[in-house]
Amino acid sequence: MNSRPAPDMYSPPPDLGLAVIHLDDHLIVLDKPSGLLSVPGKGEALADCLEARVQARHPQALTVHRLDRDTSGLVVMAMNAAAQRHLGLQFERRKLAKTYVAVVSGVVDAGEGEIDLPLIADWPNRPLQKVCFEHGKPALTRWRVLDRGPCSTRLALEPHTGRSHQLRVHMKELGHPILGDPMYGDAGSAPRLMLHAHTLELHHPADGHRLVLEAPVPF
Repeated sequence: MNSRPAPDMYSPPPDLGLAVIHLDDHLIVLDKPSGLLSVPGKGEALADCLEARVQARHPQALTVHRLDRDTSGLVVMAMNAAAQRHLGLQFERRKLAKTYVAVVSGVVDAGEGEIDLPLIADWPNRPLQKVCFEHGKPALTRWRVLDRGPCSTRLALEPHTGRSHQLRVHMKELGHPILGDPMYGDAGSAPRLMLHAHTLELHHPADGHRLVLEAPVPF
């Protein structure tokens, strides 16, 4: 049996102000930096997070969804309870479109493909997730090659489900773990987890118009 990963020290990036992509009376969209928790963890040492930083400036802001600590990119928060419900249902019912950019280990030969592997929490080794065909929840990721280097490949990833660590586990199972991944790959292969939430399309909670958002890829 694998041992549970040892906890690492949380050292969030300095608060240099919010990277706001969009702001109105109903929602705020931010470009979260890598290394920052989306919501607080247990204890004072894990209190610094995107939610806290946003609420220090916009006290009414409410969390809608999360990104992994080491993933950067687009995060949506609601500015009132009605917007939170509306946006939350879009995530729950998959009424939005998301794309991520990742740099993975090795050269991916095919130009595109999909990974359809069910996932479940690896309870003895939490927070790790694993593939489980018997009890896992459906998880589907579509991928497309953007560029190839001598030892790595840049991919566009489209998760059609929202399982915990889905992209990271699916890339590992493809045989091309995301560079800089301390859980499913080699943390020393890059200065950070090379995964970024790049684009998001959703319906605005006020009038339903389609809102297209983008956060520049920092790597």
